[in-house]
Amino acid sequence: MAHKIDPDICVACGSCQSECPQGAISEGDVYSINPDMCIDCGACADACP
Repeated sequence: MAHKIDPDICVACGSCQSECPQGAISEGDVYSINPDMCIDCGACADACP
């Protein structure tokens, strides 16, 4: 199951996007994860402040 970004706490800092080895995270007011590309590695969660 792909990770999800909580829009209530995302500050759009970009830390998760730069750590994703699959390039599954899209930039925006709130970042989003493409579940078809996510390999559930957890790098994004580890990078999230």
